[in-house]
Amino acid sequence: MSFTDLQSIDHAVHACTNCALSEQRTKAVPGEGASNAGIMFIGEGPGYHEDRQGRPFVGPAGQLLDKLLASIGLKRADVYITNMVKCRPPSNRDPFPGEIQACSGYLDAQVKLIAPRVIVTLGRHSFGRFFPSESISKARGKARTWKGQTIFPIYHPAAAGRTAQSGADARARRGLPEAEDDAGEQCCPCSAAGAGRAAAFATLDVLAVMRRVSPCPGCV
Repeated sequence: MSFTDLQSIDHAVHACTNCALSEQRTKAVPGEGASNAGIMFIGEGPGYHEDRQGRPFVGPAGQLLDKLLASIGLKRADVYITNMVKCRPPSNRDPFPGEIQACSGYLDAQVKLIAPRVIVTLGRHSFGRFFPSESISKARGKARTWKGQTIFPIYHPAAAGRTAQSGADARARRGLPEAEDDAGEQCCPCSAAGAGRAAAFATLDVLAVMRRVSPCPGCV
């Protein structure tokens, strides 16, 4: 596939019928963000909310991602967010290899046009696209190089949400009060003040990405 800009990719994705996922979608979800973003986030695929709105990461996981970006002084408009597959798999199942392959040309073109300094893979499925034989639990938070491109794997934001909910449920069963948020000193844009304990691992991963792209005196 050959594209000259992100808009042409968007148009092609909305008209795409390369795999069976197109038959059940409400809206295709090409991706959104800055065309010259230094950081590109790649998730697995759209969910229920994304399928309805045609935008990536607008459900609970996306709300957490927004908070993580805000903790390092960034907005969604400052980065680029997309998925491996551009249409929602039924019942949010894992995308099949053929579906990933059908969308690979769009993703490759997005990476080429944006030319980000760092690609952040969200979760094991996205990470597996670049390093299929490695475990996300061992690789997360460590930069890798893939065909000259820096890949930074982190857990999917939904994992932080599940951890937070399970932690809250456990505390409730034991009759304990809700956990308070961590406090941090705002010495620079890389501070993580206000990040909840349950989502701290995800916050630290995003902070590490930010430091790699734009280090500041307070972090070195």
